[in-house]
Amino acid sequence: MPNIKLFSGSSHQDLSQRIADRLGLELGKVVTKKFSNQETCVEIGESVRGEDVYIVQSGCGEINDHLMELLIMINACKIASASRVTAVIPCFPYARQDKKDKSRAPISAKLVANMLSVAGADHIITMDLHASQIQGFFDIPVDNLYAEPAVLKWIKENIAEWKNCTIVSPDAGGAKRVTSIADRLNVDFALIHKERKKASEVDRMVLVGDVKDRAAILVDDMADTCGTICHAADKLLSAGATRVYAILTHGIFSGPAISRINGAGFEAVVVTNTIPQEEKMKHCPKIQVIDISMILAEAIRRTHNGESVSYLFSHVPL
Repeated sequence: MPNIKLFSGSSHQDLSQRIADRLGLELGKVVTKKFSNQETCVEIGESVRGEDVYIVQSGCGEINDHLMELLIMINACKIASASRVTAVIPCFPYARQDKKDKSRAPISAKLVANMLSVAGADHIITMDLHASQIQGFFDIPVDNLYAEPAVLKWIKENIAEWKNCTIVSPDAGGAKRVTSIADRLNVDFALIHKERKKASEVDRMVLVGDVKDRAAILVDDMADTCGTICHAADKLLSAGATRVYAILTHGIFSGPAISRINGAGFEAVVVTNTIPQEEKMKHCPKIQVIDISMILAEAIRRTHNGESVSYLFSHVPL
């Protein structure tokens, strides 16, 4: 593939390497370091003049440092005369702060969108945005890819009784995602309605739908402290579900998440590798990972060649 350069930020080297291998490219030379006052310094180690540049950086770990590093890398490529700079952000940072839900609350996702545009990004590729309206915060094209095809493939290959299961959304916000998966598997879906007292504390839960004597598969776009999905798993088991799986696109797993999962009654907690999971898997045998590097790689290839990306919304590239 001529005229294409792929660079990796420091947030998820493994995913970047997998994407590069899939495309048959070498990762571009880039040195990121910090000065003693903690300022980020980036040096792009090869010419990008007239090239189509892709920078892979996920919103995880030291989120603010990684976001700043991404902005600096975009800007460095832009002022070095790259013809187009695409930011590949598998897990979009600050995506949960996407609306003004109380007075004086910031809309930080819009701020991040503005920062990426001002830094010089011409195009964004991301995956399973917390709210797809975030695409409207940008004045540049955004490809929001879905993990759904990979999730369907995993369910069919790994859950023997998938034809007799119920897909469950742990909150009302994920109802659309869950109905779409349930339709494509031709199974029932259920909803858990929750009432919150504070941002990360759930008050009470009500199950709407039937899971008795069936496998229940909880599907959500992200799990952070895992309070909600662990509560939901208990609720489903007490409602008569035979076994409970959780499938999440972004497994953030911060704070008490790992100990909560270990204590909950899950058969498996399945996440994609938009966020590095090696460390978490050592401490929690229930975590399994779906590799989505081929979806991102194919999106990069199609974007570079000017082909349609919509095929990826319903198929996993072979």
